Amino acid sequence: MALELEILGMNFGCVLGALSAGKFPEKDCLLPLLSKVIGYCIIAASTTVKVPQIIKILKNNSIRGLSVAAFELEVVGYTIALSYCLHNGLPFSAYGELAFLLVQAIILVAILYYYSSPIGVKIWIRALLYCAVAPTILAGQIDPVLFEALYASQHAIFFCARIPQIWKNYKNQSTGELSFVTCLMNFGGSIARVFTSIQEKAPTSVLLGSFLGIFTNGTILSQMFAYQKPPAKKEKKVQ
Repeated sequence: MALELEILGMNFGCVLGALSAGKFPEKDCLLPLLSKVIGYCIIAASTTVKVPQIIKILKNNSIRGLSVAAFELEVVGYTIALSYCLHNGLPFSAYGELAFLLVQAIILVAILYYYSSPIGVKIWIRALLYCAVAPTILAGQIDPVLFEALYASQHAIFFCARIPQIWKNYKNQSTGELSFVTCLMNFGGSIARVFTSIQEKAPTSVLLGSFLGIFTNGTILSQMFAYQKPPAKKEKKVQ
């Protein structure tokens, strides 16, 4: 008789049943469980993914080399993606990190604004516009057709969010105050999301977003290695 042991949507019963019978769990049993576990691991990691970036800015009192527009577009993209997943009934393990990433992204943009002082009129307009529109999108109180169009556009938004930063890195031949840990976690999360999206039978558009994340985050990560300054050579003391 099959064991019934389900925790947070993760069915451990079939795995434990197979192991207790001295058998290796079948693919149809193991892969969905693995997808759920990875999904929750991504969510757990997402609670701190932008913290290293925030700490680095505060520690150095500098936003050198950071594109404010890139981080603003991230906030817009996370808002659209989270609202779409919420109102399309996807399991929390398939998108939960978006909630934590959105909160951290908003905090990060606020810090960027602080170090960009004096804050210009354009920044105030963008901030107020977001505060006016975001609640409506998160509540799903928009036309379904428009909702689908917004979600389709969020992949382009995330792609465009990375381009200013990639270009700024190339132009400066430096990644400035970008956090290596945050970039590495973004890249790893995108790779893991490809697997979970396939297992959770998420829409093709969700899978496409993960592939774009791999490409753009991978590009920034490679720039961090390419533009890394060689360690300063120690001068030999004259005897």
